[in-house]
Amino acid sequence: MRKTIDLQLFADAVRGKKIVYLYRLKKDAAKNAATALAFTTENGRTTSKDADTTETKDGTIRTPGAAEVEITATSILAKGDTLIDSLEDAMINDELVEIWEANLDEPASSGSNKFKGKYFQGYVTELEKTSNAEDMVEVSLTFGVNGTGEKGDVTVTAAQQEVAAYVFTDTTKTGA
Repeated sequence: MRKTIDLQLFADAVRGKKIVYLYRLKKDAAKNAATALAFTTENGRTTSKDADTTETKDGTIRTPGAAEVEITATSILAKGDTLIDSLEDAMINDELVEIWEANLDEPASSGSNKFKGKYFQGYVTELEKTSNAEDMVEVSLTFGVNGTGEKGDVTVTAAQQEVAAYVFTDTTKTGA
């Protein structure tokens, strides 16, 4: 018997640039909206869980530990970038960071500019700037998350959506 694969299944796959991450220092929640990193090249979220093994006469028993979540981000450093500086200061000063993950391919039913996503709080645990003679400066960040995050609808403004793609602009005058 010959198996066939429906290649159309892959047509609905989510492209990496449609998953966006927004960041804000928790202490700035009353005065600042969340912001995306400029020139993000890669994001990641890892959920892991250790398990203890107990040897018994009948075989081993595994006892799972608590789930741990880590979020990573890599971007090209933009001139005058203040978010990277704020996140580095937050790491040094042990300040809590809020992180939103939004899937721009899955609009929420609760309103415009809302998308399915997750909300996290955690700390910057690693920040690395790499600069070689031939390439742009690259910044890699790792966030250790408290708990496992909460699912919900994430507001992503039109300006924030520009991180993932161009947003339609009309031909009318836009300002001074």
